[in-house]
Amino acid sequence: MPDEIFENGWRDQRVKIIPTGNVAPPVKRDIGVREAKGEIIAFLDDDTYPAPCWLDAALKLFEGKDIACVCGPAVTPDDDSLLQKASGIVYESYLVSGGHNFRYIPKPARFVDDFPSCNFLIRRDIFEKVGGFDTKFWPGEDTFLCLKVKQAGKKMLYHPAVLVYHHRRGLFAKHLKQIINYGLHRGYFARKFPETSLRITYFIPSLLLLWLISGIFSGLSAKFAAIYFLSVLFYLGCVMAGTILVLAGKKEKMENKIKLIFLVFSGIIATHLAYGIYFIKGLMASSMPEETADDR
Repeated sequence: MPDEIFENGWRDQRVKIIPTGNVAPPVKRDIGVREAKGEIIAFLDDDTYPAPCWLDAALKLFEGKDIACVCGPAVTPDDDSLLQKASGIVYESYLVSGGHNFRYIPKPARFVDDFPSCNFLIRRDIFEKVGGFDTKFWPGEDTFLCLKVKQAGKKMLYHPAVLVYHHRRGLFAKHLKQIINYGLHRGYFARKFPETSLRITYFIPSLLLLWLISGIFSGLSAKFAAIYFLSVLFYLGCVMAGTILVLAGKKEKMENKIKLIFLVFSGIIATHLAYGIYFIKGLMASSMPEETADDR
C-alpha cells in the first residue's frame, strides 16, 4: 500500500496495490482490511517476507474456534549485512528482549497478549468488532490493537511454525532510532495502557540508567564507590557473557563472529541506554507526537 501510484513493471493479478496518500501505517492497514475479502486478515511489514509454509501453518491454527489471532517469530535473514545481523542478535539476546525474545527466534508455542504487527493474523470479525487499529500511534499501533483484543476476551496464539524473515535496521544509527521510538511509546503505554505495558521488565533499562548516573556520587563514599565499581564490572561481564552465549549457535565465519562480538556487546549497552532514556521520557509525556499532529 504505497503513498502514491507507482510503476515498476511488476504485475500479479492476485495482488491489489492501493495508493493511500501520505497516512500512517495503522491507517494504511485499516484501509487494507476494508478492501480485503477474506475471513482471516494477515499483516506483514514492508521489510518482512514469509517462510514457504507460513500461511498454511497459520490457517491450521485457526481451526481452533477460540483462537482470534495467530502470530510467530520474525527471524533475521541469512543474507542481511553484518550490521543488520548484529541488530537482530541484539534483539535476540535475553539481556535486551528478556522473556520476549521468542519474537525474534522460534520458541515453543504459547498464548500472548501483545505482539508486533510485522507477523500477525487476525479473524476479520474480531478485527471489526474491536474497531481495527483506529489509532495514530506508530510504533505501538499493534500494542493498541492487541490490548483491545485482550479486553474483548479473545485468545492470541504464538507458534514457531508461523515464521517470517525480517530485515533488520543496521547498527548503530538506524537500530537506535528504532529503539528510541520503542522506548518512548512503551514508556507512554506503561502509564496509559497498563494492562499489557506496566511490567517490571520494561522498566529495567531505565533503572540501570539511573544506577549508572548514580556514579556521580561515588566520590562521596569509598564503600559506595567500591560497590558501584563492582556493579558496573558485573554488568559489563553479564553483557559479554550474554553476547558470547547468543553468538554461540550462529553459523558465521570466525572473522565475522569476532566482529559480531564487539558489535553486539556495544549494541546491547547502547540499546539499554537509549531505551532507558526514552522510556522515562515516554512515561512522563502527556501525549505522543502523532497524537497532537494535524491529521494527514
